[in-house]
Amino acid sequence: MCGIVGYIGTKSAVPILVGGLKRLEYRGYDSAGLALVQGNGKMIVHKCKGRVADLEKLLEGKDSSATIGIAHTRWATHGEPNDCNAHPHISQSGRIALVHNGIIENYRILKEALKAQGYSFNSTTDSEVLVNLIEHIQKSNNCTLLEAVQQATKQVIGAYAVVIIDRENPNQLIAIRQSSPLVIGIGNDDYFISSDAASVIEYTHDFIYLNDGEIAIVGRNEPVRITTADNNSCRVDVSKLQLSISQLEKGGHAHFMLKEIFEQPNTLHDCIRGRIDKATYTPVLSGVRDNRKHFLDARRLIIVACGTSWHAALIGKHFIESFCRIPVEVDYASEFRYRNPIIEANDIVIAISQSGETADTLAAVELAHRCGAFVYGICNAVGSSIARATDSGTYIHVGPEIGVASTKAFTGQVTVLLLLALTIGRERGIVPEDRCKQIAKDLLGLPQVLDSALKQVTPEAKSLAKIFTYAHNFIYMGRGVNYPTALEGALKLKEISYIHAEGYPAAEMKHGPIALIDAEMPCVVIATPDSTYDKTVSNMEEIKSRGGKIVAVVAEGDNLAAEIADYVIVVPRVDECLMPIVASIPLQLLAYYIAVNKGRDVDKPRNLAKSVTVE
Repeated sequence: MCGIVGYIGTKSAVPILVGGLKRLEYRGYDSAGLALVQGNGKMIVHKCKGRVADLEKLLEGKDSSATIGIAHTRWATHGEPNDCNAHPHISQSGRIALVHNGIIENYRILKEALKAQGYSFNSTTDSEVLVNLIEHIQKSNNCTLLEAVQQATKQVIGAYAVVIIDRENPNQLIAIRQSSPLVIGIGNDDYFISSDAASVIEYTHDFIYLNDGEIAIVGRNEPVRITTADNNSCRVDVSKLQLSISQLEKGGHAHFMLKEIFEQPNTLHDCIRGRIDKATYTPVLSGVRDNRKHFLDARRLIIVACGTSWHAALIGKHFIESFCRIPVEVDYASEFRYRNPIIEANDIVIAISQSGETADTLAAVELAHRCGAFVYGICNAVGSSIARATDSGTYIHVGPEIGVASTKAFTGQVTVLLLLALTIGRERGIVPEDRCKQIAKDLLGLPQVLDSALKQVTPEAKSLAKIFTYAHNFIYMGRGVNYPTALEGALKLKEISYIHAEGYPAAEMKHGPIALIDAEMPCVVIATPDSTYDKTVSNMEEIKSRGGKIVAVVAEGDNLAAEIADYVIVVPRVDECLMPIVASIPLQLLAYYIAVNKGRDVDKPRNLAKSVTVE
């Protein structure tokens, strides 16, 4: 969601701050701004509604000599998107400025108390309340900025990542983290602070990941210090992040989403690499091997996730119950903690998140820990909050995903869930050895299959997009393991084209959705070979008899479903377990090309953010 960048060092801060904000544009935002402290101790703030490009225009011709500053892209939570509500926010005296990700839940109470002390407010944000609270504490107690921040954190309730700058101390930044990501990059003679390490990766690969409740004092020409609200010193751990600039560029593609769709043969190769013994075709996941007893003794698995990750979780449920014979529940992480769930010590909670920072999923992890469950994480971002909060887990290793609509992360998550199911099933002696080896062998060949699929289906998807660009509604249908694939296909179309689309289990069509079927309702049906194929074909016949237009995703060599459908997308024939991955390719491309035809901002769809770090 919102993005933070901070800098202190010897270089001009403006290009570093603006460049960092550009790297964070994928997260979703509606305004941008920065604050600088110049050598004469003057605080300068520039901010505006709109894109980082609008901020750049605002900065044209302005003094850029400052070597310390903070910057922000805001995604509105409290107060509409406008210049006034944009960050940074300044205290009433103009001495302190801050940028803030997250939500201060008790800001109304704090605001009324500050008003009683004579403070007035220019914005309708919770963030302006926080900066004035810090100033009020500092003035009232005649204390240092650090001491004021420490006291303020004891009064605020909520989730936040904050970076603070003081015009009377141009040699220091203070950063706070509570349930919202914040990292500190270490350069040669400078420091970089960000909500996402990728925003400053061109300057350093060495990062300090702040934990909840930690306050960092980042001073010019001195080591970073980390303390708490109670002034307890914390250990400073430096991690090296392996990430290249090329992974953050479009690589010649029109959009990041298209690049990421076409990266999937390579990303799945990286996801699988080292996790299947090529000599014996045995799946090897160290997270399971090192915690074998937990998985052998597990009474139940509970998977918590949101959005695309939730769809992957539904597919994972099929795999785990089939190969491991362990009951699996799949919950929206956003609902999980509010229904007072029954979690026992011999349950395993699996948390899935691309970013590893999803606020609802992180809260579900914390609840599971409090209930004594073993928690396993599946995420993409190394060093992320969920990766550090879980007991063990598996990275999907698909590289940074910049496009808001998830593509390669989805196929990576499904792949890891299949490997997880095979590994657990084998450890429990449930899955037949020959079946396990065959799937593992097929997984090793999957990158080549996806490469073939992309070449095969791209022209078909592009052609179909021209036909359906101006459709107002879509229905996506699948059965069994491909029902979640249908949900994911519908989500992709909704996210980036703004066409209303719904996914259904094909058998449920008769229980209501069939009333919607007519010649104006395109129906995308995943009709690939599996145990429910004949039933799916029957469902297609029902649609056809009511005048519905069918786009069928079928496997090579299939004539039956292809003859019924009005339009056909042919994908390579693979094992039923791998079909959700292969079938998702044409659905991603169809959504992409429809959105392009409609002139949508594919990588940054309206109202959406890549990483949802608040409820």
